[in-house]
Amino acid sequence: MEQQKQLLEEIRELRFQLEEAQETINAIRTGQVDALVVKDTDGHQLYTLKTADQTYRVFIERMSEGAVTINREGIVLYCNTRFAEMVSTPLEKAIGGHLRSFVPEESQEVLEHVISSSWEEDCRQEILLKDGHGADMHCLFSCNTIELDSGTALSIIITDLSVLKETERQLQVRNEQLEESRANTEKLNDSLEAIVRERTHDLLISREHFKLLTNNIVQMTWTNLPDGRINSYNQRWYDYTGLDFENTGGGFGWKELVHPDDLDETLTRYNTSLKTGEMFEVENRYRRHDGVYRWHLNRSRPLRNDAGEIIYWVGTATDIEDQKREMDRKDEFIGIASHELKTPLTSLKGYLQLIDSYKREELPPIVKQYIGKAGVSINKLQTLINDLLDVSKIKAGRLEYAFENVNITELINQSTDNSLHVYPSYIFINNADGVYYVKGNSERLEQVFMNFISNAVKYSQTNKTVIINTEKRGNNVRVSVTDNGIGLSKDQSSRIFERFYRVEDKKNMTSGLGMGLYISHQIITNHNGIIGVDSEPGKGSTFYFELPLA
Repeated sequence: MEQQKQLLEEIRELRFQLEEAQETINAIRTGQVDALVVKDTDGHQLYTLKTADQTYRVFIERMSEGAVTINREGIVLYCNTRFAEMVSTPLEKAIGGHLRSFVPEESQEVLEHVISSSWEEDCRQEILLKDGHGADMHCLFSCNTIELDSGTALSIIITDLSVLKETERQLQVRNEQLEESRANTEKLNDSLEAIVRERTHDLLISREHFKLLTNNIVQMTWTNLPDGRINSYNQRWYDYTGLDFENTGGGFGWKELVHPDDLDETLTRYNTSLKTGEMFEVENRYRRHDGVYRWHLNRSRPLRNDAGEIIYWVGTATDIEDQKREMDRKDEFIGIASHELKTPLTSLKGYLQLIDSYKREELPPIVKQYIGKAGVSINKLQTLINDLLDVSKIKAGRLEYAFENVNITELINQSTDNSLHVYPSYIFINNADGVYYVKGNSERLEQVFMNFISNAVKYSQTNKTVIINTEKRGNNVRVSVTDNGIGLSKDQSSRIFERFYRVEDKKNMTSGLGMGLYISHQIITNHNGIIGVDSEPGKGSTFYFELPLA
């Protein structure tokens, strides 16, 4: 029992001492005391801050850096709360311990050297500090001496460099990545420079080849920008005009060389092509260096990039003066030959009619058959001769005829009835209705309509149904003839109204000179109307014309 009481007494004494020590440490930490008694090998030592006051200790306590004061043996005389947090050690255990115990073994030698040197002069050094969880943190130890009542002590401010080190590490990684990117960029740049040099060389060769080609062809050539400005001519242009690029007048100087009568049509088509991107084509006369105008066929097509945008245009001007003269001579010959053929053809037709009407004795059936076939052939020949005469009149500007009010619906109905007799094997569906009057020539309009019917029959050998329609469109009336024949391609549709143009089809070989639609086009144009075709290969065609209502 006596021993138990003694143990309880010792426990109470130890608890009292512990509480007293904790109160003392707290008082020191909060600045309530100015001295510290530390027991070492020489007994109890009293340490005081010679110039410290409560404000200084509160400031130290609230620092974001760790603050430590040690004696020459490395014993921690004082530390703030931040240092205790950095080493994950209770404050009461941190004070009185050896500073070396908070440093990993690989940094202890550096620490000893820094402390030893700091007694002579202020030192700063990066040293690892244990964080109490098996990891180490990079810290900056800034050491300088401080005078206490009991002698000189060493004050150490410890700054956590973990964030800085991590930033440096990330920066190093970024620098390495940047260096790698720079190397790759430099490599790519070298490759691009090599490609550019190669492409530039190829482009130079291509340009020289293009210049060599354009300078040695008979056509004049040019290139123009998307806005229409000419930026180059070939040598043939300079030889023909006798001018250089500057004296031509720059991007639009070519207009001064176009015959005044041809300029408006040329500019209209030129500007239309620039807006639509469609091929530019026109016939006009250019003034030669000696002042003589010669006819040229101008054509220009756009060059586009991968995005479909026009980069520039490439054009040619082909001298067609000689062809024009030959065409005029041919037209003159056609006119003369047509007139010369018309007289004997009329006589021949009259003689056949006399033979057919001979009543004195009965003609053998075979003779009548031959007379009938001869009459059909003469009618075809007469149609061709009349077409040739019309073409001659058109070229001479003498295709004239009287105008009057024409009931277009009545004209269509009569012409359709005639078609039933001329082409008995075909089915004509006449949807023409309403009463529409136009100002025109009934014979010429019937000629156009019958030409539509003739073409529908020629190119519809299988499906023999032809549909006729009339309808009002604004202030116009449209007449259309639709077949289910071979149809036309886009290129054929664009050329079908040219003189002497015929649709070549091996399965449906037809007769004719390709002048019917050309003449029809001229007739409708003279009536201030429009003529056109809607067609698709293999699905038939719809030929139509529109005339202003009277």
